Amino acid sequence: MEAGGAYGGGKAGGAFDPQAFVQKPQVIVRAVCWLFSVIVMGCISAKGWYINKESGQERCVYNDDTNACNYGVGISVIAFVAAVGFIVGEYLFEQMSSVKTRKHYVLADMGFSAFWAFLYFVGFCYLSNAWGKTDNPPMGTANNMQGAIAFCFFSIFAWVACAFFAFQRYRVGADAAFAPAYEVEGGAGSPGAFPAYPGAPDPQPAYSDPPFSQQHAGNIDYSAPTY
Repeated sequence: MEAGGAYGGGKAGGAFDPQAFVQKPQVIVRAVCWLFSVIVMGCISAKGWYINKESGQERCVYNDDTNACNYGVGISVIAFVAAVGFIVGEYLFEQMSSVKTRKHYVLADMGFSAFWAFLYFVGFCYLSNAWGKTDNPPMGTANNMQGAIAFCFFSIFAWVACAFFAFQRYRVGADAAFAPAYEVEGGAGSPGAFPAYPGAPDPQPAYSDPPFSQQHAGNIDYSAPTY
């Protein structure tokens, strides 16, 4: 966790380091979320629908429940877009000079990630229940359908991790906002601090004369002859 700037981010306007960026935990977990969303979409889109021979209509493999397929694809499409957006946001986060803007980004990150973890939990339960009621699924669809359920389950933890990292950032920013005045660098009373108002004396000068220098100088006997 970076501690250079507000809300755990780096100093605004600093040089961009690609290697450090891709190694950030937030970026890694976002990439995992993106990958899982692609897998869920691919599994359902490839084998999730079939043509019913009797009615000639397209049905969902999950117990002929079209809503189950639509739900799995829908939350994964939005997760895909959101993961890309938050990765871009991680890059822009280092360039944000406003503390308020960083706070809003962190809150949005935390709220969205927690909510999407919940939606994936609902999707896991929904698809698992529908698959358990499915009789005689079309040949070659079982692996895809079970894979979609499995990666919905994995996505829960990935999005929870995103929410956890966002919460850590928010806690760092909140602690800094309510830090005591004496912990603030350059605060009143610290050595070398600026006076509180023009013309005010320095509350604690950075340098001072030794306490006994003047007294020692006053005890010199100037009447003794010098050679």
